[in-house]
Amino acid sequence: MSYAISPPTITTVPVEDMDAVFPVCRVFCVGRNYAEHAIEMGHDPDREPPFFFMKPADAVVPTGSTLPFPSATEELHHEIELVVALERGGQGLASDDALSHVFGYGVGLDMTRRDLQAQAKKAGRPWDMAKGFDRSAPVSPIRPASAIGHPSDGAIRLRINGEPRQEGDLSQQIWKVPEMIAYLSNLIELQPGDLIMTGTPKGVGRVERGDHLEGDIDGVGDLTITYRR
Repeated sequence: MSYAISPPTITTVPVEDMDAVFPVCRVFCVGRNYAEHAIEMGHDPDREPPFFFMKPADAVVPTGSTLPFPSATEELHHEIELVVALERGGQGLASDDALSHVFGYGVGLDMTRRDLQAQAKKAGRPWDMAKGFDRSAPVSPIRPASAIGHPSDGAIRLRINGEPRQEGDLSQQIWKVPEMIAYLSNLIELQPGDLIMTGTPKGVGRVERGDHLEGDIDGVGDLTITYRR
């Protein structure tokens, strides 16, 4: 079989201490998974069922990238997150089996065109273009679970130009990683290579042209990106 056009390049993420890379299938993001972030966004922090949105696989860019400032926005926001990388898929998974499907973990940024999101919410429209734009998902190298286990606590932080912006702890997640995987697997069939971005702690805010972002999660890794002026 021949292709009518050249097939797209497979998006990959480096794997720490391995020559192999992790191929990205899809990127799922969990919304409002830290109570204090839910409050700062004007929502009730009670344990409502999780909800998900998506970014395209090619929104993923590596740590150390220097990125153009996104088009069509004057209110770009940062959201630092734990990223879960799946090595096995499945549907209808149980929470107590979910972690056996995890290859490893990384640090990610769910970059958001907040002004476009607000406009879409006001009009009752989808906010794909606020979340799924080009280069909207910087991700650090994946650290295999075989090396670090399955982190359920640990500080998660973001600094911009050296100034602290976001700080929380993985233990503050409303829905824990096994629960997120299980819940999502009852909505769709998960695939090997899927990434799940697991929500952000309080402190989201603006990113300006020329800003340098540094994020880290204890025991998981570090992530840096810079936006051009």
